[in-house]
Parts: sequence; C-alpha cells; structure tokens
Amino acid sequence: MRAASAKPGGLRKVLGPVDLVLMGIGAIVGTGIFVLTGSGATTAGPALALSFVVAAFACGFAALCYAEFASILPVAGGIYTYSYAILGEIIAWMIGWDLILEYGLVTSAVSVGWSGYFQSLISGFGLHIPVALSAAPGALPGVTTFFNLPAFVIMMVLTVMLSLGVRESARINNIMVVIKIAVVLLFIFVGVRHVTPANWHPFMPYGGTGVMSAAALVFFAFIGFDAVTTAAEEVKQPKRDLPIGIIGSLAVCTVLYVVVSLIMTGIVPFTQFKGIDHPVSLALQFAGENWVAGFVDVGAILGMSTVILVMAFGQTRVLYAMSRDGLLPKQLSALNGKGTPIVATWLVGIVFGLLGALVPLQVLGELANIGTLAAFCLVSVAVIVLRKQRPDLKPAFRCPGVPVIPALAILFCGALMVFLSAVTWIAFIIWLLIGLVVYFTYARHHSALNKAH
Repeated sequence: MRAASAKPGGLRKVLGPVDLVLMGIGAIVGTGIFVLTGSGATTAGPALALSFVVAAFACGFAALCYAEFASILPVAGGIYTYSYAILGEIIAWMIGWDLILEYGLVTSAVSVGWSGYFQSLISGFGLHIPVALSAAPGALPGVTTFFNLPAFVIMMVLTVMLSLGVRESARINNIMVVIKIAVVLLFIFVGVRHVTPANWHPFMPYGGTGVMSAAALVFFAFIGFDAVTTAAEEVKQPKRDLPIGIIGSLAVCTVLYVVVSLIMTGIVPFTQFKGIDHPVSLALQFAGENWVAGFVDVGAILGMSTVILVMAFGQTRVLYAMSRDGLLPKQLSALNGKGTPIVATWLVGIVFGLLGALVPLQVLGELANIGTLAAFCLVSVAVIVLRKQRPDLKPAFRCPGVPVIPALAILFCGALMVFLSAVTWIAFIIWLLIGLVVYFTYARHHSALNKAH
C-alpha cells in the first residue's frame, strides 16, 4: 500500500480516547443545534427529529468507513491521507482540495453563528456592535452592513489558541465541551416540563420532502466527527482510540439532537421559528424560563467556539499533510516549538476569518455541506476498493457489512446532495476545477512521490 508521507514529521502523541470523543463532540455540537434547528423546524415541522435521524444515518455509515481507515493509517491528514494510500495521488489531491473547502467554510459559517449569539448576549447588557460591523454585506435585508467584526475577532482569538499547541488546545476544548453539554442537558431537563404534545400535530406537515430538505440543511449539524481522524498522528493508541472517538462522538450528538428538537417543537409551534437564529433560547423564553435562556446563550457561544477550534485544527492538519507530500508549499508543514504547523494555522485563521466576516451564513453553510457529503461518498468508495485490493490487511477496526454499509453511505449522502441548490452545485464544481488547475500547474511537479520516482 502506497504511503502518503514517509516520515512522521514531528507531531507529538498526546491524545487519548476521552480527548478524541470530546474533540468530536466539540466539533459537532454548535451551530447545528443552537442555530439551524430553527430553520429545520420551519422546513420539516416537528418531524425535524426524523431529519436528524436521516442525517445521522448518512454520517453513521460514513463513520464506520472512516473508522476502518483511521485504524489502518494513523497519520495526519484524515481522509486525504487514506485516499492517497488507496486511490492514488490525483484523487487524494482532489479530496484534500475538497476538505480545504469543507473545514474552512465550516469555521467561517460557525464564526457567523457565534457572532449572532454574542451580539444577542451583549445586547442584554445594553451593548451593541455598530450596525456596519455587525454582519457581512447583504446579510441583513434592508440594512447596510460591511463586515462581521465579532466573527473575525473570534477566528483570530482561536487561531492564537491553536498556535499554543495541540495538548493545550485539547485541554481548553475539553473544558468548553463539558460546559456546553451541561447547558444542553439543562435545556432538556428544564424544557421537557413545558412540552405541549399538541404542538407535535401534525408531525410531518410537509411530508417526506420536508424531512429530506431539512435533513440536507441540518446535516451541517453533524459535520465535525471526521475532524477527529486528522489528529491520528497525535494519538497515543490510534488503532484503538480513533474508532472510539469517531463513533462515540457521533452517537452522543445524535441522541442530543433528537431530544432537543422534540422538546423545542413541543414548546413552540414550529411556524414561530421562521427567521429565528437563536431557536433554543427562544423556546426557553417562550416557556418563561428566561434565566435558563441566558445560560443557553453562553453555552451556544462556548459550543460554537469549540467547533471553530476543532475544525480549524483539522484544516491545518490537512494542509500539513499535503505540504509534507509536496503538493502544497513546504512552508505549510513547518512546525514551531510546540509542534504546531504555525504558518498553516495562521493562514487558515486569516483567510477563513475574512470569509466569515464578508460572506452570509446560508452561502457558507450550503457550500460546506456539499463538500462534506462529497468527501463522505469518496471515503465510502475507498473502503470498498481497499477490501478488493488488500484483503490481507487486518485493521484494528473493520467496517461491518462491506460493501453494503459503504453503499448505504453513498446512497444517503447522495440523496442529501440532491436537495442542495443549483447555485451550490455550480460553486462546488468551479472549486473542483480550480483544484485541477492547481494540481497540474504546481502540485504534480512538486510531489514528493513523483520526485522519488
């Protein structure tokens, strides 16, 4: 099997299974549960809970494929590295290029959601960001805005945190994850007392189409578990711990999403969530639990901070792996004294911080979704190819039911891609075409693999 990178590259093995599960939860629980549940409720009604289940199945089938690869190839770069080993350099390049879009736009999109909750929180103290600096151009109908300052600032703060090193970043992430999960559980325990079952009727007001459309939207809520695999080279026992981190974090988050969406739509009639970007706290305000709503705002801010932190971490490790293979400039794999790819870290922070400040949330979210769904389809294909090409391999974790499980992953992810807009598809295809141009004009000629031959 062809190795993507011959040398370990100096990254430190400091992460355990608890770190990985919390890292996965940190990447997953954020904008999806605190922001997109409102839009999902207006699209599917109370059946939003089913939409989360559909999206979870798509991610779950793909997660089993990810876990097998992660247990075989414990090196930095996640799906990019796996694809390099199994499908060859050009396919790996395109997947890596796709991951740059996915991870980067997720950080940008979540920074916009973070900004909304932050502005909501400080408004309770009579403080306000100047309107011109409160959102991206065109984000607020009828209002002139130029730059989302809070979104950019949080990206810069978290970039500084990432530059301190993975061990330090993981500790900070673990603390914030525990706090935000406590806040979600608080919402569940307080909110369940205010549920009115009549609000769940009709349960599927827009039928199966509404459920699938909402699933394509709230799929964004599950993006993140795959970021765990990018840390493989920094895990103490990757063959055992990576599958635990991937599947464990996905399972925990699925249960939380279903329960929260049922309670939300049980408290507030689903039609009242239209245009609301703080649906969880709205449900508590509707129930008269304003003091808990304040805690939810804080939890949302912390929750989205961890998503940005983990997804930016994953982005830098993909750039690091691609640079180490010669496909991107070597400066992107340069490490500082803390073992952090410092140039890649700041490049990600600045570029995607500016995108979050200048591009509206809906555009960022849909592009991130299509990039992720495409990546999940490709890794599912790769596991089938792996079984055919290397039946002798004995991974610590084997995806059950191959080729049925990978085929189901492709089916579910492909079905969700169908429900994304034509504009999103066009933008995605243009991004991939740009990637091909970069590969044939730069990456192919600087590839460490080609030089070795």
